[in-house]
Amino acid sequence: MTNANAYAAFERSFAVNAARPALEIDLNHSCTYAQLHRETARCAAALNSFGLQRGDRVAVQVEKSPQSLFLYLACLRAGFVFLPLNTAYQLAELAYFLTDALPALVVCTPAAEGGVRQVVRTSNSSARVATLDGSGGGSLAEVVREASARFKTEMMAPDELAVIIYTSGTTGRSKGAMLTHHNLISNASTLVESWGFNNRDVLLHALPIFHVHGLFVANHCALLSGAKLIWRPRFDAGATLADLRQATVMMGVPTYYTRLLAEPDLTPEACANMRLFISGSAPLSLDSFREFRVRTGHTILERYGMSEAGMITSNPLEGERRGGTVGLPLPGVSVRVAGHQEQPMPPGEPGAIQIQGDNVFAGYWRNPSKTREEFTADGWFRTGDMGVFDRDGYLSIVGRAKDLIITGGYNVYPKEVELVIDTMPGVVESAVVGVPHPDFGEAVTAAVVLDGGAEAPSESAVIAHLKSQLANYKVPKRIHFVSNLPRNTMGKVQKNLLREQLAGRPAQNNSESPA
Repeated sequence: MTNANAYAAFERSFAVNAARPALEIDLNHSCTYAQLHRETARCAAALNSFGLQRGDRVAVQVEKSPQSLFLYLACLRAGFVFLPLNTAYQLAELAYFLTDALPALVVCTPAAEGGVRQVVRTSNSSARVATLDGSGGGSLAEVVREASARFKTEMMAPDELAVIIYTSGTTGRSKGAMLTHHNLISNASTLVESWGFNNRDVLLHALPIFHVHGLFVANHCALLSGAKLIWRPRFDAGATLADLRQATVMMGVPTYYTRLLAEPDLTPEACANMRLFISGSAPLSLDSFREFRVRTGHTILERYGMSEAGMITSNPLEGERRGGTVGLPLPGVSVRVAGHQEQPMPPGEPGAIQIQGDNVFAGYWRNPSKTREEFTADGWFRTGDMGVFDRDGYLSIVGRAKDLIITGGYNVYPKEVELVIDTMPGVVESAVVGVPHPDFGEAVTAAVVLDGGAEAPSESAVIAHLKSQLANYKVPKRIHFVSNLPRNTMGKVQKNLLREQLAGRPAQNNSESPA
């Protein structure tokens, strides 16, 4: 029987490319695919020593390092379920994920260990806690060093769970999207073929690895094809320009490209070794698309995906890449734009984007009612995005059905931010929207109604309070105090009108990058 473990597919590539470079960390540190395979074996053996059982969840909130990649691959290899968590999450946010996912092991940074242990205790969780720092040290690393380099990859069925990745909505709490081993590999194989990856490629990886773009799309394309990864802890425009001289492919969010365009040294010569620039996680502005082509001679390939399905559509590798669109449905993925009665809409008519395919997730963790709600009667998954096909089959995203904000490639659901603001003394109510921003794509922005009393907070006080409760990318760039919120006759806040009202106001107060 063929092993459907996603790692088994990578393993076959590793065997062919054993002597080839897998990771370049810096000029003095790199590893081959043979070494990467051995390190994942040690890490898988170390995880077993914690007493984990097949199917146990491993929650991971650590800085990006080679060891964090080994940990992800080791979880796949050993049959554990990997649960990536944004490094910006505060302890109050972390408590929800640990209570909902019930992990058997939580891996965090040494600096966060005390707080994480407290969260585990107050959550009545029996999870063990281990540490891993940005340089690959910590208690988990100590166990890994003593572990065996021999480990047999666990046999897995295609529909067995590989990853739970929490995805944002606009109301209520985040939902855990359950991705199977087959979901991961079917999508990865499609992308390798569609984007022309091979073992001569060098992929510049400056993305975080706690969401789909960096963890799955970039890593899987390289690992499955035997390409080399230039592994950078974070994006820096100046450093990226230097790396482009040896890379062949770059994946980034639109913010990366707008920051590169601000660099005077971005020229055709700087990109002469590159064959492909890919953008995703948020809409790329048409101005950036056009300017990048003029400045570099390269046309950015924009694609569309989500936590529940990996990649869904892509502009073509060969053929016209149309600015303002996310391209054509990928092979093996069916996409329809549907009206109110689930009927397919003709080209030029917008509707709800719905999808089918082997890439579509198995459902939401411990939430069967929400899973049923998000699928149509005939088995299509409702993405929550609104789109329109042109006559040539290119899809454009025209909006979001549920007011989701995408800022710097990260999803923010307004209700979570509003709930924190509304608990502050002096606040009557609030509404959070995304307004256009030249760097982040959208800037999280809040309109707040005060009661006029002595306890009314200032803008800086609201922002400081939010920063203590939420990841920075969720914190509004500006807080606008208003006398009332626009509402329709049913009393519902009209966020489309509010967005228009706030779009022309400056958005520079909380200017930190979300990345």
